[in-house]
Amino acid sequence: MTDLILPMPANELERLKTLSDLDLDYSGLNDNLKSLSVLAAKIAGTDISMVNLIDSLTQWTIANHGLEIDQMDREDSVCQYTIVERDEFEVKDLSADIRFKDKFYVTDNPGLRYYYGVPLKANNGSHLGALCVLDTQTRQLTPEKVEMLKIIADEIVNRLNALRMLENLRTQVSEVNENQRRVAHDIRGPLGGIIGLARIISEQGEENTMDEVLEFINLIQKSGHSILELADEILSIDSRPKSQIAALGSDEFNQLALKEKLIKLYAPQAVNKKITFEIFTHADTQAIPFSKNKLLQIIGNIISNAMKFTPAGGKVTVNLGLEVVPQAHNTLKIQVTDTGVGISAEKIQQILEGKGETTNGTSGEQGYGFGLALVKHLIDGLKGTLQITSELGNGTTFIVSLPQTASRNKSM
Repeated sequence: MTDLILPMPANELERLKTLSDLDLDYSGLNDNLKSLSVLAAKIAGTDISMVNLIDSLTQWTIANHGLEIDQMDREDSVCQYTIVERDEFEVKDLSADIRFKDKFYVTDNPGLRYYYGVPLKANNGSHLGALCVLDTQTRQLTPEKVEMLKIIADEIVNRLNALRMLENLRTQVSEVNENQRRVAHDIRGPLGGIIGLARIISEQGEENTMDEVLEFINLIQKSGHSILELADEILSIDSRPKSQIAALGSDEFNQLALKEKLIKLYAPQAVNKKITFEIFTHADTQAIPFSKNKLLQIIGNIISNAMKFTPAGGKVTVNLGLEVVPQAHNTLKIQVTDTGVGISAEKIQQILEGKGETTNGTSGEQGYGFGLALVKHLIDGLKGTLQITSELGNGTTFIVSLPQTASRNKSM
């Protein structure tokens, strides 16, 4: 490690809040952005291009061309310098720059030399990450090419915003479907009563040979049965075994799906730092769906922080659970425990007050200090709670409790 001071945007906490508002799954964006990444490389004439988003500790490559990479520590990235620039950041020779000459992507395969990055600018001016083009030899970009790269960067942000709006629409459709199920449930009782009454009148009418009345009542019976069958069809999703439900809603996780996603996103960080990473679910509630809103941002920042402050040979454990309360709000419980260096009482108080402060990790990684402040902000926004217990030298435990909506409980 060098003693270089790493760059920090002046509006870092606001920048992280803007990124979290998109509520993105970093592992599921490549298909939507791949074509723009390829186009950027073609325009620049480079072998490699990447679309990178940068959170408090990690650079996430959400689309790439010419270099297969999913993530790296923020402190190792070149794009961390791009997001503090107004318009662009260029390095003609990475191997001759003290900030990058010892990085693995320069000294090892692919042996990068040239870098050019354009910030991904949100509507409020925050830089979410960067579109960058790279090569193993130096390049000279004309003003026309630079302008086209900036246009592509703007289109990337437009697509990210569009994807978020589509998710919001899917959520609204899901809520409409839930309302339909509730309405169907509410009309079952009255319909059953009407059909039962019609049956009694029909039986009495047969004894009295009231042909015209019988015909009318038979029509009522048929119509009532048809509506009841429709209500049963709408409600059938609730009566099917969990194993027969095809998929979770677009706005939902269950414990199993969340576990799979967290392993995909954070196991590489654990391997890189030689840390044991385990996730546990509760068998009796692991298939019940819950809202995915902001979960990856909340849990991800806690996990990244835990790994940062846990030395090689240590362990980070995540326990997922759901407290189910019939006819009431369920509560999602997330516990993250590490065997790291611990947190002082003063630092815990700062976190709970939503304050950020830079701290170095166990391997000398420079901290950015705002990840846990963002976590507190997101949890508060979801009306949840955060508990932190720690002993210096013996690790830390974070417990997050998030209430789930009543409508979602009814669909479980």
